[in-house]
Amino acid sequence: MMTVTVSIGAMAIRNTILTCWCAVLLLIFPVMASAAENTVVRDVRLWTAPDHTRLVFDLSNTMNYKLFRLHNPERIVIDMDKVTLKSDLKKLPLPDPVIKEIRHGTSASKVMRLVIDVKEKVQPRSFLLKPMKGKPHRLVVDLMRPDKVKQSVKSSQPRNSKQDLIIAVDAGHGGEDPGASGPHKVREKNITLAVAKKLAEKINAYPGLKAVLIREGDYFVSLKNRVLAARKMRADLMISIHADAIDVRSVKGASVYTLSERGATPDRAAKALAEKENASDEVGGVVSGQISDPLVNLILGDMLRRSSLNSSQLMAEEVLSRLKNVGPIKYDQPKHARFYVLKAMEIPSVLVELDFISNPQREKKLTNARHQQRLATALFDASVVFFRKMGRLKQAKSEYLQPPYRPMVSMINPTTSNPDS
Repeated sequence: MMTVTVSIGAMAIRNTILTCWCAVLLLIFPVMASAAENTVVRDVRLWTAPDHTRLVFDLSNTMNYKLFRLHNPERIVIDMDKVTLKSDLKKLPLPDPVIKEIRHGTSASKVMRLVIDVKEKVQPRSFLLKPMKGKPHRLVVDLMRPDKVKQSVKSSQPRNSKQDLIIAVDAGHGGEDPGASGPHKVREKNITLAVAKKLAEKINAYPGLKAVLIREGDYFVSLKNRVLAARKMRADLMISIHADAIDVRSVKGASVYTLSERGATPDRAAKALAEKENASDEVGGVVSGQISDPLVNLILGDMLRRSSLNSSQLMAEEVLSRLKNVGPIKYDQPKHARFYVLKAMEIPSVLVELDFISNPQREKKLTNARHQQRLATALFDASVVFFRKMGRLKQAKSEYLQPPYRPMVSMINPTTSNPDS
């Protein structure tokens, strides 16, 4: 009888130990417990570009999906395995130029189906992105418009010497890539686009000059495509507009950058900034392997490369000299770094950091329309003087100038005081 009692007690102790071990294992390996749980779509965003519409799905985890097309009428179907939608599709700005509406439903086998009704035949492209820089798992779906892509290619025809000088105005970031954010949540992508549009308006009103905006709205353009766009339009100058940010909120001031010539960037601060700006593709969403260096260094001769870098330096100096009359300056000389967006070596190119959006006072200033106009005027004046010094633009007659332009004397010899320094 005693033996039986001891055996029962031993079994009770063994069961207690096993229960404790199971609890520990569940704490250490929660994946096994959650494997059967659905992936959750936490948010859905839509960005409309001239040649495509992009849908971005924020996911709680990775998942399996299938995407295919249906015709008569045109539809894009996405089947997501073991996925639950917890985002309101009604909040999306629909219809847009591509999408009529989006419908969804879940089958008995726990497959959620999204049906995207489209207005025209599109070429879908999709890919998953892993978490990075504060972004969760994401599914990106691009609905490409082949006819619009063909139109943009046709528009880039060879030019003759009598045509206007073309300035590519590049508003940094956009769409899924907000860029830097200020203390009051002002986003860099909105500031850069506002200044870019004001600059383009000034350029297009001046005889002999023509501006082309690389980004016209709130949508993502990869760094590679920004460079390709400048080349397709056969730009004579490229200005890439940005706003800087840093943890120390007291830092302020504009800075201007050009591409460094081969090798490592000697300036650590400039190198860090270039790495941050070059990471734009990862945040905005680019298929792995889609980024490629055009390897212009292997194609262009040393003479052309040197000429382009010298021209970029001249433009950078002109920009700095005029920004000093608008607000504080971080560096009084142009800096050099390996910015991907400046790699069209045959085009004189500069990257302008308008100010530090991380500084509360400068953040507020950057949202001011009048201040944005003054920044655009500084970039415009620098462009005009640059082309004159290069012998490519003649003095405009005063009657051609339209408000709010100043007489050209003020562009050549800026003497006005800086009210914001």
